[in-house]
Amino acid sequence: MSKNVKSKNVEPHFYYKQNRLKQLRAFCHVAEANNITKAADILCLTQPTVSLQLQALEREYDTILFERRGPVISLTPEGEILYRLAVPLTKGMDGLKETFDAHCGKMEGGSLNIAAGETAILYLLPQFIKQYTQEFPNIKLRLHNVTGRDGLELLRTDEVDFALGSFFDVPDGIRYRPTMKYDQVLITSLDHPLASKKSITLEDISEYGLILPPKHLSTWRAVDHVFKQHDIEYKVALEAGGWEIVKKYVALGMGISIVNGACLTESDSLKKFTLEEFFPKRGYGVITRERKFLTPQAKIFIDMLDPKFFTHNQDDS
Repeated sequence: MSKNVKSKNVEPHFYYKQNRLKQLRAFCHVAEANNITKAADILCLTQPTVSLQLQALEREYDTILFERRGPVISLTPEGEILYRLAVPLTKGMDGLKETFDAHCGKMEGGSLNIAAGETAILYLLPQFIKQYTQEFPNIKLRLHNVTGRDGLELLRTDEVDFALGSFFDVPDGIRYRPTMKYDQVLITSLDHPLASKKSITLEDISEYGLILPPKHLSTWRAVDHVFKQHDIEYKVALEAGGWEIVKKYVALGMGISIVNGACLTESDSLKKFTLEEFFPKRGYGVITRERKFLTPQAKIFIDMLDPKFFTHNQDDS
């Protein structure tokens, strides 16, 4: 008899906690999707069920968690507070087994998706990719070779865990911490008229046609900004995608270029001039979406790149 009484006392509290986790999970998905129907599809629930879960939370906390404008909803200030408190709990419970394995020094599976441009994939990531795959051979690692807006779109739609890249202007809703910095460098062919000079000015560069990546990428914007800042005209001889292509055509004498020092190697048959007097260092770093809960697989890789990344972001929040 006493056993049955104990069971009656425990079960309501147990189911209450179960329902609370479901409500908070639904709340977090709605906050991230800004739409109840989309969140319901992700959770494989009906829209009325998710709405009832949100209403139950609002009644319990005696507050309004969302501002509703038709199908699109957004968090209220109180909703923002609850989201910051709830997302580590819900995501932590969902990934508890993987987190436990990571803390025990074993990672038996899972996946990691990284978005990065050619510079990062070819020159910055290889040593880290090699180390990571050797230590965690069972994790499925995928590199998405994208740049600019395409990389941000993958990040915002949660198709990748994080990105590695560089920003001229950091968009809203994005966290960015540059972890590696490189000089901007002028490159010419070995027999180019500028190759014999000891130092280079912007006026020197303006006399010759530049080979640059496409206009929508940050390199072109940085070059344009610096020349306009000094009120100097410049010429573009060729638009070419990819630093290896740019270097090839510069070596052939078809133009000169201003490139990120990260993409240069000792084997390049080029004349190189550092432009630190005119251009700021170019930073590459970890890019994450605000409100994005990072998996243990992602955290381990980011920690290899930048051990101070998580401390830095906590200080910012």
